[in-house]
Amino acid sequence: MTRPYRSVLYIPASRARAMEKAKTLPVDAIIFDLEDAVAVDEKANARDLLKNTLLDGGYDNRAQIVRINGLDTDWGKDDLATIAAAKPQAVLLPKVNKAADVEALAALLDADPNTAVTQIWAMMETPEGILNAAEIAAAPRMAGFVMGTNDLAKDLNARTREAMLTSLQLCLLAARAHGLACIDGVYNAFRDEEGLALECAQGRDFGFDGKTLIHPAQVATANAIFAPSAEEIDLARRQIEAFEEAEARGEGVAVVDGKIVENLHIETARATLAKADAIAATEAA
Repeated sequence: MTRPYRSVLYIPASRARAMEKAKTLPVDAIIFDLEDAVAVDEKANARDLLKNTLLDGGYDNRAQIVRINGLDTDWGKDDLATIAAAKPQAVLLPKVNKAADVEALAALLDADPNTAVTQIWAMMETPEGILNAAEIAAAPRMAGFVMGTNDLAKDLNARTREAMLTSLQLCLLAARAHGLACIDGVYNAFRDEEGLALECAQGRDFGFDGKTLIHPAQVATANAIFAPSAEEIDLARRQIEAFEEAEARGEGVAVVDGKIVENLHIETARATLAKADAIAATEAA
């Protein structure tokens, strides 16, 4: 997977101006939200507005993900029926508890030619869902996990991010085992740049592909922290060069900056360069 997901911005699907502005933001992906961000009496209008917005296009190479309401609510199936006409790239299902939840959505997507290639993303935000992360990751059409840390903290009665580390890591393990993207939860204090940077750095070091965001002011920080640094790119290139020279001599390891470099390090180095190239292509477009 080389598509970058450094910055994944939630946009309320009821706000036409916000969706229009998103076309100009340097985000890697947008979650058009029909669920929590839309009041009950605005649900029907929001889904119609979103359908027309997606049909109009203009989001270029930004990944477009639609978060519908749960299929067990009064709105979920109507959300899906309406937005299907826009052939959505991906649908994000909230509060996924087990693989059967994904399978039910996949069956509905299978039944409509407009959603023949629509991917499924899962909100991982309940204790049951976390415990079933591996089976959810293996379900049909799955492309990614989005951590719903606010809901998870509520259900766990957790007061700190540290209390959710096991949950975060279980989802990362499941995602990596099945080749899915995995996006860290939101940072609520959108004016706290220092706190956001610290949490982005922690998420990056855990292995997340990026950060879900609630405000455009958070985009630059997430983009910078989840991208390979100039030093990392330079090291990756030097590792590959040194290893190829070692192989040409019939040797299986190289040494760079006083550290052994083996094939596994070269896989990481090539992944770093591929990610940097993908980000460059995204930004150029």
